Amino acid sequence: MGMGRDDKGPHRRRGDGDARRAGAVRRVVGGCTGRSRALSRIAIAVCVFAAAAAAMPSLAMAAPMTLEAPEPRPVEIPADGSARMDGVAFGINGFERLAKGTARAAQGAPEGYRFPISDAAGLVVVRTPDEVLLHVDRAVAAQFALEGPDAAELSALWSMTCALDEAHSMGGAPLSEGEVPIRLVVDSECAAGSLRYRFDARGDDGSRYVTVTLENAEAGADGLEAARAAGVDLGDGVLWCDFAEIVDAGSVVAEDDPGVGGEALAFLSSVDYRPFWVSLKTSGLALAISFALGLFAAWRVMGASSRLKGVLDSVFTIPMVLPPTVCGFLLLMLFGQSTGVGRWLIAHGVSIVFTWEAAVVSAVVVSFPLVYRTALGAFESLDGRMIDAARTLGWSETRIFRRLMMPLAWPSIAAGTVLAFARAMGEFGCTLFFAGNYAGVTQTIPIAIYFEWMGGDTAVALFWVMTVIAFSFLVVWGINAYTARHQGYRDGAPVRTGARGRARRGLRARAADAIETRAATGMGSGATAVFDDLEPTGGDAVGIDLPALRELFEDGAA
Repeated sequence: MGMGRDDKGPHRRRGDGDARRAGAVRRVVGGCTGRSRALSRIAIAVCVFAAAAAAMPSLAMAAPMTLEAPEPRPVEIPADGSARMDGVAFGINGFERLAKGTARAAQGAPEGYRFPISDAAGLVVVRTPDEVLLHVDRAVAAQFALEGPDAAELSALWSMTCALDEAHSMGGAPLSEGEVPIRLVVDSECAAGSLRYRFDARGDDGSRYVTVTLENAEAGADGLEAARAAGVDLGDGVLWCDFAEIVDAGSVVAEDDPGVGGEALAFLSSVDYRPFWVSLKTSGLALAISFALGLFAAWRVMGASSRLKGVLDSVFTIPMVLPPTVCGFLLLMLFGQSTGVGRWLIAHGVSIVFTWEAAVVSAVVVSFPLVYRTALGAFESLDGRMIDAARTLGWSETRIFRRLMMPLAWPSIAAGTVLAFARAMGEFGCTLFFAGNYAGVTQTIPIAIYFEWMGGDTAVALFWVMTVIAFSFLVVWGINAYTARHQGYRDGAPVRTGARGRARRGLRARAADAIETRAATGMGSGATAVFDDLEPTGGDAVGIDLPALRELFEDGAA
């Protein structure tokens, strides 16, 4: 037993020594490992600090910053879209303000809500609901010392931009209105909230756009689809967009003052008049179709039973009370791929959607009810006994319509026809929905007004607005003049001048003298001048002295 204990003792002591040596090794190794970890942490911190220091300029440029109030130096605008300031090395050329963009898919155009801008634009200003994104091309910013928020020339750039923006706002909110943060951006894109703004998006043909997409959306075909899937309206992310070219002060465009006449001539020579001719030929053909269909429909509805008449009248009148966009949508559904009628027409080579024929159909739909309603009202106001008398004389219905109803109802029909022409010429919603906007083909004046304003060319839009107002005034004035002339003729007023008018007045005077002569010779002696109570039938009607006429017949009988 003792030997066993003695044998175990040395073995236990040797094992304890080994354990102590192993623990020492572990402590040494652990110390080395801890120092390595500390050194690694220090190295990582140094790298992060170095990267942050390197990124500080770009972070400073991307961070929102508020420009100080511009110095009270006047901004000179030597020409439309150009600006410069005294003592500043640069100026602005080709400034434009785009009030609206589009998210409509187009072949070759980048996805997202986009604004087309000039390829040479070194300055792009995007007014968002929360801030102003002031994008300056990096090369331009370096050239004119616009690289930092403390750059001395940023105040001058902001002053010129605000002055030109206000000149192009046309009543809209100016860029300088309100106190919003201004972010200076020199990169080609930036993120703001959940949206990403790209200032150099390119189409397939090289055209340049400013686009708005979701912040995490890839540039390209997925941008718009991602926004739709997320239920985001990209158009809400931008109120308007300005762009211009930043040039040397000596290159700022300056125009000589051509005077009011010269400016007007230059403007009129630059206007594209194709919308006027498209509107004119579209409205003219639509009026001819609406006139024929409206008269025929009114004539046939008059002879229909009361129940059928109510149904037909509702069908023919409803385009006048429906919103034009509803009419355009229904036409698009009818003649497009959505219905059997449209597919059958397309299969047989008849494609109407987005063509000039579609513009004519749209104008007919909206102008037809005016011709129909005025013609129906005029026909219903005619004396039914007169029409029945014509039937007893053996007149056919066609002859009654052509020789009796049309001449008597023509003033009202003419007024309705002119109004229908004006309505066809001013049609917008139905034509845009069904025929689209194709310059020289389906772009009428109202469509040109909308897209010129949306594209920032408010001067041309205002020109077309004044043209439509003047045309509408002439239409209303013509209707009033025609109605007054016709009413004056019915009331017996002298409506003609010149030799024929004097001849007619002389004829009436001689007729009155003849009646007085008969009274003076005894044919009408002792009788007071009592005339019949019939309504005058025209300007040449002469009153009849009934007592004198009765005495004349009695003397003849004797």
